[in-house]
Amino acid sequence: MLVLLALTQQIVLIPFFLRYLGHETLSAWLTIFAAGSLVQAADPGLHVWSLNRFLSFKSRDDADRRTRRYFAGVLLLFIGVVGGLVSVIGILLMLANPASVLGFRSEPGFDMALAIVMLGLATTLPANLASSLFRARGLYGRVAAVQAWGTGLGQVAQVIAVFLTGNLLMVALAFVAGQVGVSAFILFSDLKRHFPFLGGLPRRVSWRWARAQFTGAFPFGVMNFAEVGMSYLSVLLIGALVSDRAAIAQWVLTRTVANFLRALCYQFSLPIAAELGHDHAVGARDSLRALYAKGLFIVTFTVSLITGGLLSFWREFFELWTAGAIPYDATLAVMLIGGTCLVTPATFAMSYASYSDRGRLLLWTKSLQIAIFFGLAVFLIPALGPLGAAISLTSGDILAQLGVLFSFLLIQTLQHPFRHAVLLFGMMLAVVAAGLAMGMVARYAMPGTGFVDLVLQCSVWLAGMALISSPLARTGLRNKLIRSIPH
Repeated sequence: MLVLLALTQQIVLIPFFLRYLGHETLSAWLTIFAAGSLVQAADPGLHVWSLNRFLSFKSRDDADRRTRRYFAGVLLLFIGVVGGLVSVIGILLMLANPASVLGFRSEPGFDMALAIVMLGLATTLPANLASSLFRARGLYGRVAAVQAWGTGLGQVAQVIAVFLTGNLLMVALAFVAGQVGVSAFILFSDLKRHFPFLGGLPRRVSWRWARAQFTGAFPFGVMNFAEVGMSYLSVLLIGALVSDRAAIAQWVLTRTVANFLRALCYQFSLPIAAELGHDHAVGARDSLRALYAKGLFIVTFTVSLITGGLLSFWREFFELWTAGAIPYDATLAVMLIGGTCLVTPATFAMSYASYSDRGRLLLWTKSLQIAIFFGLAVFLIPALGPLGAAISLTSGDILAQLGVLFSFLLIQTLQHPFRHAVLLFGMMLAVVAAGLAMGMVARYAMPGTGFVDLVLQCSVWLAGMALISSPLARTGLRNKLIRSIPH
């Protein structure tokens, strides 16, 4: 649900914003949104680290007492992080003129809107701690539902703000109000309702204990920045290094589909990664090996199938979506969508690494990924614009995640890693190629460029791919193919 709402933040609202605000103001809002999302990605890894700690407490006799003490201590750390972020953001906003640096001098209220979004979203970070506890206790669906309602209401408020005022500042206030309101509800109401043992004020913590928590969380913080922060930081870099304001909208809109594909991969991977983490913890090598091979293959197959459809119809959808106001860049789309599909095995490996206590491996891999991105972005973004950002991000994914993280875990986990890799990437190529071929057939069968034509083409594509995949509906054949996957 949250993945779909994240898409509506872009897909549903973008045409509305373009019509009533224009592409210049839209680019300004997308930049502000990226800056706020970058602040939310500033969680120094305490979210995932706390999740692992809460999971470890579940097997103890005094689980509630340990959880209460740990929650209170880490809550103080989150409050400290928020205080530090607010101070840093405030100093930066006073020292620099964001509208001038990012090229939005003509947008009234840009600086104030940016400040409201960044400072407001910084205060929502403690909700990550509550989210980790809900997830550890098997209630993640509850907090996700609350966040979904808040996000949906915030989007409705943004539409109302645009329609009634057309003012960037009011849009920012509507967006932040929804995020802050949801976080406050989770922390001060919903959390106590489901975990009454959390009563009491946060306790004082020692510097030694706090240092240990930040040290343990650091690899996950680097991972979080590499996976989320760099994507939004690239928007700010394009704004600062490229003079064309439409380039920001072009980048964000094209990046949306790649983020959607990556988010789906995460959702497919997480349940399998949790089981893999359990097998790793108890030393069930045979079960771990078989599940890793099957899970990796199935997730990659699913993402490859979706990629074939996206590459087939993304141009038509993009042009209808933006009504021609934002130029389409085919190379940029192929780089982002194809690159995301290519690193699907690495995304799966990262999910497994997060559940199997491989903080050091994640730290080195993600540090290399960040270094590659910045090393290339400084030169490529001024020269190539959004395409330079895409090359920088994709290069980091391929060289660090695929070349190091995926390769290391594949060799360490499976008995026949090279056979599995050949089969995996051969399957990926075949599935994407089949999707592209079926896209050509669909366009030939249903020519046209309107919305109805696009729907008909997609229907033909779905029917064709279902026909091609129909043998997999036979249980015997499907099980035989799964058993033949090298592990």
